[in-house]
Amino acid sequence: MYRTEKVREILSWYEGETPGVKSNLSRLLMHGKLGGTGRLVILPVDQGFEHGPVRSFAPNPAGYDPHYHYQLAIDAGVSGYAAPLGLLEQGADSFAGEVPLILKMNSGNLLGAAANDQAVTASVADALRLGCVGIGFTIYPGSDRCYDMLEELRDLSLQAKSRGLITVVWSYPRGGKVTKEGETAVDVVAYAAHMAALMGATIIKVKLPTEHVDHADTRSSYDNHAVAISDAADRVRHIMEAAFAGKRIVVFSGGAAKTRDELMDEVKGIREGGGNGSIIGRNSFQRPKEEALKLLDEIISVYR
Repeated sequence: MYRTEKVREILSWYEGETPGVKSNLSRLLMHGKLGGTGRLVILPVDQGFEHGPVRSFAPNPAGYDPHYHYQLAIDAGVSGYAAPLGLLEQGADSFAGEVPLILKMNSGNLLGAAANDQAVTASVADALRLGCVGIGFTIYPGSDRCYDMLEELRDLSLQAKSRGLITVVWSYPRGGKVTKEGETAVDVVAYAAHMAALMGATIIKVKLPTEHVDHADTRSSYDNHAVAISDAADRVRHIMEAAFAGKRIVVFSGGAAKTRDELMDEVKGIREGGGNGSIIGRNSFQRPKEEALKLLDEIISVYR
């Protein structure tokens, strides 16, 4: 497919990256129903690690089958599919080349493991043999293991980029000085997005921020410099500013289960604020397939 001018512009922002990295980023940006627009909708299915199989797949038991998620991503025309090693392996041959893949490289679980850390569960070599366009990695800014996670990301990102793979960073603040409400506070999410950009992320994934400002010392900066954060579009615009003045791709998490109207309101705020798109897991694969396809098509239509 001929690369659009919008995609060429986005690639020009990634100075210092190799042709391999830019080629794989182009593959992602040119794929699916949003191909060429500079917008992305990605299907992530890493919740089995994070929440367990019943909480993840009992609402729609078809989701226990790894092939279901490949087929959902293909049928919906999303930009890419992100998942841990085992899920990608179980389908990588059957669906080879039909949807860009992102290998989620680290994961946590609920069975007594540290709440603010994740284990590295795959390798860059795995991503290459599965034909992925890139790797995904979670960091928890603020946690007591944050520095270890940043160092792991540094090493894995270098390995990935040296082999032409992009790096997608899930940047989710928690622990330390971050309150529970602060995990989605506008100042904290902006900080998390900026931190991911500073770590060299090709694509940044954050949660959609609320109007809450978590750090008292930061509140004066918002007031003194008249930073607009009163509605969703303003807050998304602020997150994009924190991501190198919008020169890094930022996608926003769909989060916990929502109604169709709640989700569409969020998507419209992301679009109006100049965000690059959504990464929607539970709100898609936990619905019956026809309902999920209809919802994803509506979301894609808003971005398109």
